[in-house]
Amino acid sequence: MYPKLKILHHKHTGRLRAHEHTSYLPLMAMVLFTGLVLAFFSAASFASASPGPEGGSVSLTGTMPTNPPTTAAVITTPANGQHFTTSPITVSGSCPDATLVVIYKNDIFGGSAPCENGSFSLKVDLLIGQDILVARVYDALNQAGPDSAPVTVFYDALPPQGAPLSLINLPEKQLILNTDAVYRGVFPNQGLNVPISIIGGTAPFAVEVQWGDGTHSTIPRGDNNTFNATHIYKKPGTYIITIQATDSVQRVAFLQVTAIVNGVPETIASSSTAEKTPTNQLLILWPLFAIAISVVTSFWLGEQREKRLLASAAHA
Repeated sequence: MYPKLKILHHKHTGRLRAHEHTSYLPLMAMVLFTGLVLAFFSAASFASASPGPEGGSVSLTGTMPTNPPTTAAVITTPANGQHFTTSPITVSGSCPDATLVVIYKNDIFGGSAPCENGSFSLKVDLLIGQDILVARVYDALNQAGPDSAPVTVFYDALPPQGAPLSLINLPEKQLILNTDAVYRGVFPNQGLNVPISIIGGTAPFAVEVQWGDGTHSTIPRGDNNTFNATHIYKKPGTYIITIQATDSVQRVAFLQVTAIVNGVPETIASSSTAEKTPTNQLLILWPLFAIAISVVTSFWLGEQREKRLLASAAHA
């Protein structure tokens, strides 16, 4: 019913068939383009990662040096020549923004306060007799600006004095607090040390420190030696520290100091981990790229060899 089926083997004629070869030129162009992109991102990754701080170190930032303030503060309160029978008094006035205002009385540190919205105000304990008040501004780099015009006031706790009182001729009845701290800068959760000197008075002393964050410390002292009052702030900010001392016969001294608590220093531990991830991925891609080039090259060489063999067979 059905014709007998027979499969005949095709006899090789020895002729080359039209060869539909692989498009090696576009393929190599794609491989080279991929290599250029990989090289670009590798260079960018290594440039951002090196040189730089080592892993786990602290990333430091700084402020470029600038010129010190050129505008002086102006003391508007108290008035020049004013007399007082109590101390401390309020000293206020105008000042350049973003500065710290420091008051000196007869060249003795009297207290500090930040300049806010172009003005300052703080309490200053007076020396008995004549006090020459001068305001000096400091910038963020602790560079001093010009002094204000002096304002002379009088603290009439004793008979009139022939000359302004200083630490050298301080009368026995006077009790004064002093410090070398124009301001103290620390980071949160680090100890802040404020050196305090008790001058004059009669021991023993009780020193009360209000830290400006709602906490206070009471420090008993049996002598006039300088000591450190220590505190730890939890949050960054500007804090007004008020220090009051009382001696054994109830004399009182007062001092106001500004403390600056900086922001938390930023470590690069997390950022370095993030930088290592793309870098490691690029290091893995380079061997894969080399394998891709080897595969394409091997296929091309194999095809060229096959063509030569077929051409030799055709001419045999």
